[in-house]
Amino acid sequence: MRESSRRTNRKIRWSNLYTFPCFRPPSADPDPIKSLIGRPGFSRVVFCNKPHLHRMKPHKYPTNYVSTTKYNVVTFLPRSLFEQFRRVANLYFLLVAALSCTSWSPFAQYSQLIPLVIVVGISMLKEAVEDWHRFLQDLEVNSRLVKTHIGEGVFVEKPWQQVSVGDVVKVQKDQYFPSDLLLLSSSYEDGVCYVETMNLDGETNLKAKRGVEATLNLNEDDSMSKFEATIYCEDPNPNLYSFVGNLEFQNESHPLCPAQVLLRDSKLRNTEYIYGAVIFSGPDTKAVRNSMKSPSKRSRIEKKMDHLIYFLFSMLFMFSLVTSIASALLVSSQKTSKKTNRWYLRLQDKNLYFRPSKPVLSAIMQFTWSLQLYGYLIPISLYVSFEVVKVLQAVLINKDIQMFDEATCQSVSIILSDKTGTLTCNRMEFRKCSIAGVSYGGGLNEVDLAASRRMNSDMVARRSSVDESDATSQSIEICEFSADNIGTEMGYIGAPEYLGSPNFKNPKISDVHREYSIKGLNFRDNRLMDGRWTRNSNVYDITMFFRVMALCHTGIPVEDDQADKLKFEAESPEEVAFLIASQEFGFQFCKRTQSVMALKELDPDLGSVVEREYKLLNLLEFSSSRKRISVIVSTEEGQIFLLCKGADSIIFERLADNGRSYQEATSSHLSCYAEDGFRTLAFAYRRVERAEYEHWNSIFMKAKTTVGPERDELLESASEMIEKDMVLLGVAAVEDKLQKGVPECIDKLAQAGLKIWLLTGDKKETAINIGFACSLLRQDMRQFHLSSVMDSGCSSQLEVVAKKALVSQIESFSQEINEEHNKRMPFALVVDGQALEIALRSDVKDQFLQLAVECASVICCRVSPKQKALITRLVKEFTGKTTLAIGDGANDVGMIQEADIGVGISGMEGMQAVMASDFSLPQFRFLERLLIVHGHWCYERISKMILYFIYKNVVFGLTLFFYEFYTSFSGQLLYDDGYMLAFNILSTSLPVISLGVLEQDVPSDVCHQFPALYKQGQKGICFSWKRIIGWILNGAVASLIIFLLTIHALSTVSFPGKGNVADIAHLGTITCTCVIVTVNCQIALIISHFTWIQHLSIWGSILLWYIFLLAYGAFPPSLSNTGFHVLTEAIGGAPSFWIITLLVVVASLLPYFVHMVLQRTFCPLNDHQMWLREQWNLKRTTQVGFSARVDVKIHHLKEPIQQRRASIYRSFTNSPIYRTLRSSPLFQ
Repeated sequence: MRESSRRTNRKIRWSNLYTFPCFRPPSADPDPIKSLIGRPGFSRVVFCNKPHLHRMKPHKYPTNYVSTTKYNVVTFLPRSLFEQFRRVANLYFLLVAALSCTSWSPFAQYSQLIPLVIVVGISMLKEAVEDWHRFLQDLEVNSRLVKTHIGEGVFVEKPWQQVSVGDVVKVQKDQYFPSDLLLLSSSYEDGVCYVETMNLDGETNLKAKRGVEATLNLNEDDSMSKFEATIYCEDPNPNLYSFVGNLEFQNESHPLCPAQVLLRDSKLRNTEYIYGAVIFSGPDTKAVRNSMKSPSKRSRIEKKMDHLIYFLFSMLFMFSLVTSIASALLVSSQKTSKKTNRWYLRLQDKNLYFRPSKPVLSAIMQFTWSLQLYGYLIPISLYVSFEVVKVLQAVLINKDIQMFDEATCQSVSIILSDKTGTLTCNRMEFRKCSIAGVSYGGGLNEVDLAASRRMNSDMVARRSSVDESDATSQSIEICEFSADNIGTEMGYIGAPEYLGSPNFKNPKISDVHREYSIKGLNFRDNRLMDGRWTRNSNVYDITMFFRVMALCHTGIPVEDDQADKLKFEAESPEEVAFLIASQEFGFQFCKRTQSVMALKELDPDLGSVVEREYKLLNLLEFSSSRKRISVIVSTEEGQIFLLCKGADSIIFERLADNGRSYQEATSSHLSCYAEDGFRTLAFAYRRVERAEYEHWNSIFMKAKTTVGPERDELLESASEMIEKDMVLLGVAAVEDKLQKGVPECIDKLAQAGLKIWLLTGDKKETAINIGFACSLLRQDMRQFHLSSVMDSGCSSQLEVVAKKALVSQIESFSQEINEEHNKRMPFALVVDGQALEIALRSDVKDQFLQLAVECASVICCRVSPKQKALITRLVKEFTGKTTLAIGDGANDVGMIQEADIGVGISGMEGMQAVMASDFSLPQFRFLERLLIVHGHWCYERISKMILYFIYKNVVFGLTLFFYEFYTSFSGQLLYDDGYMLAFNILSTSLPVISLGVLEQDVPSDVCHQFPALYKQGQKGICFSWKRIIGWILNGAVASLIIFLLTIHALSTVSFPGKGNVADIAHLGTITCTCVIVTVNCQIALIISHFTWIQHLSIWGSILLWYIFLLAYGAFPPSLSNTGFHVLTEAIGGAPSFWIITLLVVVASLLPYFVHMVLQRTFCPLNDHQMWLREQWNLKRTTQVGFSARVDVKIHHLKEPIQQRRASIYRSFTNSPIYRTLRSSPLFQ
């Protein structure tokens, strides 16, 4: 059965039925195209079926291999090293490591080289792993197989990467095109094929393409054996919607147009196979030209971290300068002082650092020495710890069980989202309809229900149709109903908690479980189901409505597994949804031939199903300019009907005076459907007399066969002649099904202060409907529509005119915003593709972006992949804020890579977006937890981690400076080289990583309850310069306390007894011990959420330090230097060592402890009342989202109540009774 259905489909000559643009001649005369060939931009020559001619110049073109990696085997080492040493901190430590190999360094070589190699090595390893994953993705794509002609009519499977320009390939159903192809023929006789371009523009609608007329007979493998042709066309470019070229075949020239080109990454649908010749390959294809190289991303915190490093460098420079100047003054004083007569105290000229005869040289040498000595002020491991923490955070996010479908996102301000597959499910559902002025399919929507609950009222306004007997009273009315009936209304919108109740019964709602199993239908109203509509008084109008739904389309029936059900294939998902709905209502579209359409329809008079055939006379197809589709059919009785569906505004203009009976009621229903975010189409019909039709058909056929620029105008004129004086039947509403939880997610994100831009390749009407559905738009929002009529190939003069018109629109809209007195008035900007192309140019973009950022919502339609990436880059640069891009297809890769944070949805469009992203999510709704919860946590963690890094390095580094000051800038090292190496690698590395990965300042439920907490990241509260300076001062104070207390405490202590005072080895070890214990206890004070891992890392690091002292001291003196047996034989057995350590640690932490007590007492940062206050303030300014729509609904519901109360009060106060009472002595 399936095979016979396919054979039937192939026999249909679509060009006899339709007037699609792909059937029209691309140009009346090929001469204008010929005049372009050979000029700059139009120099490409392709020899079809002769790929060997493209292996040598001048016609040698790139191979079909595509790479998205940043590195290769040759470039990895130099490029990755360049990336690492672009960081000024790494460059500084490279210089210090180089100096450590000379005699000018205070440190041993290993103490500087080992940390640098570890830090740079880990970062390079991370880059290599990420690029390896890109390589594997490229390998998978390049290894796909396609049948390629090798001669004599033989086709063999070759990998994509081996396909060359000029090759003839055979692509089969549901396969992707390996490169940009010229369509030669297809399995259909007319060379028609259907293409899905979801990966290019995000559209789910199938696009019809047709091969060149001269090559339509090349539809078998053997026919390709003698095929030879030459293509002259435009050079490679990223424009998806244009193509100019000629095909030279059999000594004739045939003009080419975009309708004959199949683009790489598009998919062949509803067509068994096609033959195509490769025009562009690999990097020359339009899809690759619209892609972008994977950039190096850096978060706002990381960029600020660079400025912090510069600040620490200035501190290092200042301390080194003070040391060099002070040392020079001391050295020069040795030359002039009379108190240095003792020869053994004099400085010798042999030492460059202390040469009294040349104090300036000594100062320079001391400055060089100090730059290295105080280098621990610069945290060498900060960058690598930052990268490790980011990786571990991502692992924890991906392991979050609440982010499964049954993860540097800390300061995002703007979200740029794709539509199809990201917000929606790539699925249309029939939801509601209005027939003869009666609305079917339910009443209240989620906004109405939420408003009623918020008002806590038993009586709320309701829209419904209540009187089925009177057409006038069936218009939408405002009536009142008890809040007890909300359960009924929840049944209309599909709330399972109400529908599943055993006590819930409603005659208007059919079997929910049965309806949910029907893909494409989400309709609940028993008045139309199971044939009950046949008992309606308006049965004729309902019958005609269903006939329009079942006949006015371009779909094809396909056998289904169920015996009595069919599946359907059509150009648009709306048509499929209508066919499924009509089948359920009793009008099954069951057969299509060249000129006949057959329906199995329920006859109201007979009460049974009968099969009727309708002769298809003409089809006037849908287009963006017509906004309607019409079919002219003849019934078995010989009656001729025009059946039409389209945009309501277009249909209403073409109604007869006696065909507007239901227009007022239908318009009210349209407003309700639009507010719910449904896509609506109006249905109408007209009965045509035979003589009128024959006269019109002769005019139409003449226009259809016209070849010339006037063809479109003649066709449109002929259509206007017949599409008039129609009778309105009603409207149908379909829903571009949103993914689960999308409105709620957008609502939370809006309350968190994030702006959301919708970037889609769909048409404007579709994007606006989705905007309402997901609450990016609301009914009271002022919408600005930027549009342009400029075509891609128009002249420069027309471009100038179009630009001036667009600038005028932008200035007008900006002026309106500035003059608006109500500052809470919401604005939305809707931009089409042509206007966007002009708006993104250098001389207009600033005005456009200024207007866009002032609007609460921005929706961009007909956007190409490259435009998505360009918009993302310009928004990021113009606002200076962190951007997040989210998408699910290959057309979103450029946008995802260009944004500061890229999120890929692992959906129906493959894994390209996921592989290019920083985070992967199964659905859009998990973005709420990713940002609101994990984003807030990550910001707190990273901020605390960096501040703590600064603190610990300042504490450690300044003890060296204080010791220098104490020893008169002698250049003597306080710590052993091994201690310095152990400080960063062993004793303080694990606690700071655990802080950056596991810290939680508040629980996740608090983040969900108070989305305003996310504003802390946007405002940079936790990582402000005020806090940075505060932690630097805290480190300086702690360092000073540690050094002074240790020096003074050890002045009266002997080690190991017998009157021996503490030497430099004892002082250095005890001071380093105090520093390590202090910084580890400090991190324990700033952690809000302890886990066993953090306890183990903190207290284990302290224990590890003592283990290191034991192990390091066990080495011979040549290796352990001053650490030889220092713990076991000197300080470990002395009680004073442990007492001093305890007292010094307590004293050094006391200032921070006092500060925190005062702050939490008088100025708390995390307080419930503060959260409520911030949430209320932010909610008042939120203009988009579900909650904002509910607030507006409540305002509209309360307004008439308040007006009625005021009217009653005025009536009462103006009444004689009130005046009598006022004058009564009782009220005196």
